[in-house]
Amino acid sequence: MDEAPIPQAESISQERVSLRILPIVLGVAFLLATLFTAWTPAGLFSGSLSDKVAVMLTSQPDEAAVAQSTAYPQLRVGIVSGHWGYDVGAVCYDGNGEVTLTEAELNLRIATLVQQKLTQAGYLVDLLQEFDPRLDGYTAVALVSIHNDSCEYIDENATGFKVAAAMDTRDTNRASRLTTCLRDRYERTTHLKFHPGSITSDMREYHAFAEIHDTTIAAIIETGFMNLDRTILTQHPDLIAEGIVQGIECFINNEGVQPTPVPTFSE
Repeated sequence: MDEAPIPQAESISQERVSLRILPIVLGVAFLLATLFTAWTPAGLFSGSLSDKVAVMLTSQPDEAAVAQSTAYPQLRVGIVSGHWGYDVGAVCYDGNGEVTLTEAELNLRIATLVQQKLTQAGYLVDLLQEFDPRLDGYTAVALVSIHNDSCEYIDENATGFKVAAAMDTRDTNRASRLTTCLRDRYERTTHLKFHPGSITSDMREYHAFAEIHDTTIAAIIETGFMNLDRTILTQHPDLIAEGIVQGIECFINNEGVQPTPVPTFSE
C-alpha cells in the first residue's frame, strides 16, 4: 500500500525546525569538545569539572591593568590642620569684641581643600588634627602642617607667608627641597610674598616633627597673616590650597624651582 504523500506545508515546517535546532546542536558539541580538551588527565585531580566550567565562564581580570596598579601604588601624604581638635589658635574680633574668625576654622577650610585636590590627583591623603594620635610614627612621602599668623595689626610689613622644616631632620636635602618647592609654588600661585624674617624656633621645632617617622619629610606653612592677608585667605581659600598642592607635587615629582634667597631666622 502506498504511503500518503506529506503535505507541502508540513514538509516546510519540519525543515524550519531542523534549521533552528542545528545551531544549538553545533554549539553544544563545540562546548563539549572544548571541555574535554581542557580536562586533561593531569588536571583530573586538581578540581572538579564544575570548577573548571566556572573558571572558563568567568571573565578574568586584565593582566596589564593588574600589573599597572601594583607597579604604581598610591603615595600617602599627610596634611595637619593646625589647632584642629586642640584650641582655636589666633582669633579675629570685630569692633564689638565678637569673634569673627579663628585660625583653627581657617586652617581646616584650607586643609580640607588641599586634601580634596590631592585625592583627586591620585594620592592617599590623611587629614590630621593638631595632636592626632596617628602622628606617632606616621609614615608618608610628605607631611605638611597648615597654620596662619596673628590677626592683630603689627605693621604694613606683616603680610605674606612662611615655611619651615625640622631643624634636626635626618634628610636635610629632601627637607630643604620640600620647603623650597612650597615657597616657589605658593608664591607663584597666590602672589603673596615669602616672609622669612618672622620664622621662629617654634616653627622649626614644631611638635609633629618629633612624633612622625624619621623617614617622613615634613614642613609647616603659615599661609598668611589673618589681618592684612585676610581677604585672600577667607575669600579665595581654593587659591591658597592650590599653592600648597602645587608645592607638594613639585617635591614629589622632583620638579624644577627657581633659586630662592637663604632666609634669616628670628627667635
